[in-house]
Amino acid sequence: MNYDVYDFLVTDRRSLQGTAAAGARDVEEELLLAEAHDGAAGVALYLDPSLLRRLEGADPVGALTEENLADYCTALEGVSHFVYTTWRLDRDLPVSLLELETQAEVDKYAVTVFLLANQQGGGYPSQVHARLFDRVSFDVRLEPDQYHRYRTAHRCAAHYCRRLEHRFVSRGQARIEALVRELRRFYRLGSTAKMRHALA
Repeated sequence: MNYDVYDFLVTDRRSLQGTAAAGARDVEEELLLAEAHDGAAGVALYLDPSLLRRLEGADPVGALTEENLADYCTALEGVSHFVYTTWRLDRDLPVSLLELETQAEVDKYAVTVFLLANQQGGGYPSQVHARLFDRVSFDVRLEPDQYHRYRTAHRCAAHYCRRLEHRFVSRGQARIEALVRELRRFYRLGSTAKMRHALA
């Protein structure tokens, strides 16, 4: 079943009350999950209104630049969390936080590659991996278990995406159909298999 993320989007910060992010003053993205009394799951995606305004003013779909990259990645991570969680829930499959973060890192890489290739006339943008995986920092306010999870997800995704480039890109040209097939295969893997495959 396909869902339109806009139908689940909330921009009222009060929606964060009672969540792990409630105490974080500047959280700009948060996936909200709640279990209903009938056992069904309630899902919503919070994106900060100022984030959305900045993206409207500098739309990355038209031109992804260093100036709008951080906002683009924040919003894309939220959408990835929403899509992956609803996909797993529809199939009555569990999802771990590490799996969710790893998939989001891979999604950011893949979507950015395809977006920039489209903006730059079809060539494979080789600078994406270095920009997304080498020049990063982690929020100093993260709890130790959160820091470990984000670092592990980042490391696994970086390794996997580098392998994608080695397998499917030659002289700046990507074998798109084969690359998409591999990305779909990875997407469908469960938590343990996904992490094992990423580090293979």
